[in-house]
Amino acid sequence: MIDRETIDEIIYGSLKIRDRLILELPARAGMRIGDVLKLIPNDIEGVKVTIRNPKSGREQETVFITRRISERLRNYMSDRNIGSDERIFPMSYNGARLVVKRAGRSRGLNLTPHDLRRHAATFASRSGVPLEVVSKIILRHRNLSTTQRYLGKVSESEAASWIDRIYE
Repeated sequence: MIDRETIDEIIYGSLKIRDRLILELPARAGMRIGDVLKLIPNDIEGVKVTIRNPKSGREQETVFITRRISERLRNYMSDRNIGSDERIFPMSYNGARLVVKRAGRSRGLNLTPHDLRRHAATFASRSGVPLEVVSKIILRHRNLSTTQRYLGKVSESEAASWIDRIYE
């Protein structure tokens, strides 16, 4: 698992606001990069983001983002005069992968978009968010077992730290 400080350095080290948003949405909200690339302004209502035709096969899914990310998105769309039905990030999947790869390389990591999504889930889980919330809300998986495969193994020091937090 990549620690939060490293993810923060990668996100905040990004020079372009576009790249920062492309990194933040998977790393903070658990979005798939394909869903990030499909976003249009009409999909965003405050901190609630509607994903149309997601990978799950459902008609739509809902993702929640922080107020700060929502504000950055609104400013980004406004500054660029992005129409309500225009893609916010009109680039290819490979283009987005390159944004993530370059950002990771800046910190000596071989980073993928999926690593950012995995970080969102693992960080939430390690922060005490119930597994059901990580699974159904952040990752939008149908089965908890799928989410459990996402989460990294717990180290001995992490296990000891959790026991201390619970019982002291």
